Amino acid sequence: MELKDKTIIVTGGASGIGAAMCRRFASEGPSGLVVADTNLEGARAVAADVDRAIAIHCDVSDPESITDCISATSERFGPVDLYVSNAGIYNGGGPVEAPLDAWSAQWDVNVMAHVHAIRTLLPTMLERGSGYFLITASMAGILTSPGNAVYAATKHAAVGLAEWMSITYHAQGVRTSCLAPLGVRTPMLEELGDPDDEGFASLVAEAKEPAQVADIVVDAIGAERCLITTDKQAQNWMQRKVADHERWLAGMRRSAVTLG
Repeated sequence: MELKDKTIIVTGGASGIGAAMCRRFASEGPSGLVVADTNLEGARAVAADVDRAIAIHCDVSDPESITDCISATSERFGPVDLYVSNAGIYNGGGPVEAPLDAWSAQWDVNVMAHVHAIRTLLPTMLERGSGYFLITASMAGILTSPGNAVYAATKHAAVGLAEWMSITYHAQGVRTSCLAPLGVRTPMLEELGDPDDEGFASLVAEAKEPAQVADIVVDAIGAERCLITTDKQAQNWMQRKVADHERWLAGMRRSAVTLG
């Protein structure tokens, strides 16, 4: 899919990967770009950096807020061609330690936000025979996130949803990609682990910049690839998991690396 003359929404667009994608998408010449975030001031700052962009307050944990954002975008720029469901949160811990409200909050943002957007946009995309969803998950959704069962479980669900969408609607013209980064220099990465931990320090040292990830995303959308990874090491871990699951599990048990 080419991004020129397309209408694009990016949730979580005020910072990190979302902001980088907004700036990179804008360079492709879309007809309209919406920077959607609960941080409206930050979203406005990103929108001010690029052409044909506006900021909209959007709380993806609220289905009505998602619907309102999509409606406002369509009224301003026309039907949404690419919806980037990028907003995510990270908190919690093990299944016993993590409070139930942490499970609920992450399920709402990391999973159901994608579902609500799909339910709103998919019918008209199918009518047009075209449309694109980009779901931001994490390598935690393919491998895991030691120390945080909540994040690992919700990101696995996001990966599963993206794969199902790609399988089910590809032939009808609706594409779905799943962004599964490993380490990216964002505010969220700083919250994931102990900076004094050797494994975490190694992850941070090798982390990609958000702009690098945005370049990878644009290339992947152009090629209409479903799974978008950002790190060769993650590819190696994925291959090990598929080749010998029990051996991979044993290695992960020994690992102190936090996956983000």
